[in-house]
Amino acid sequence: MRTLFIALIATLSIDAIAQTDASLFWRSDSLQVTEINSEEAVQYKKVGHHGPAVENPYMALRLYFNNSGAIDIYSKAKTGLELKKYLWYPSNEAIEKDNAGCDEYRVGKTVGLGGISLWDGEKEIKLEATKGRKATVRVIKGGHQMTMLSRGVMYKGELIDVEVTVTVDKSRWAKVEARAISKEYVQFLTGVNIHNGQSMTISSGIFSHRLFAGGIHPADVVEHPLPIYAAMNAKKRYWKERDITSDMLRLISKPTKYVKTYVAASCLRELELSEGKKLSEDEALNLARKILM
Repeated sequence: MRTLFIALIATLSIDAIAQTDASLFWRSDSLQVTEINSEEAVQYKKVGHHGPAVENPYMALRLYFNNSGAIDIYSKAKTGLELKKYLWYPSNEAIEKDNAGCDEYRVGKTVGLGGISLWDGEKEIKLEATKGRKATVRVIKGGHQMTMLSRGVMYKGELIDVEVTVTVDKSRWAKVEARAISKEYVQFLTGVNIHNGQSMTISSGIFSHRLFAGGIHPADVVEHPLPIYAAMNAKKRYWKERDITSDMLRLISKPTKYVKTYVAASCLRELELSEGKKLSEDEALNLARKILM
């Protein structure tokens, strides 16, 4: 019986890993690696899909290899793994004929969905690494993980290191963790970016904050972008303040060295395929809220 139980747990773990993936490579040779350690902190244009990426069956996320601290979304129309096949950028033919996903999320100057900055009590402090940056991807029990370590970030007169880790399993939700390697406590900033015309909600229950934004992002890589829905669940034990700015549903942490959130996303194409019919704007929005909130 004990052997059977162990075998069952191993099977479940393998099944979860099979439904997740990670990707990291230099554009110069396109060879997959597990680590990129660079004294030059900004390698945005030289690293494939601009930084490490992970995916679950419903979405892919990437951490930009620059000072933004941002997390971007690759939206999927159907469940499955696409990251290694399309390397974040499927052709228009793949999108139209094979229902491949798409990159229509517009991060702009924000931290995107669940990305990390610091807060000095008055303003946002980006993760400007003066001593380089290291990206890693790895297989873990039940899924995949990516990490970005920013070294030598100036915060209140001290150079600190900040590590951001994103973990995916076969569920829709991804875990985002941030750690400060510092003498003193720091405050972190995170949230969900927003654009004009989007529906948005920021609310708090007894134990957690819930953030939701849904609608069309400004046209960037495609001519006619479709609505995208993004959400965050954040425990109050880590995050003490919430507010809405011109481009963010924002959370600010208590003084600490560690924070955690959970993020998820969907898009109109996924919802329509899952329902088997064309959805109105209100129908899609209500369905997305039901899935993500």
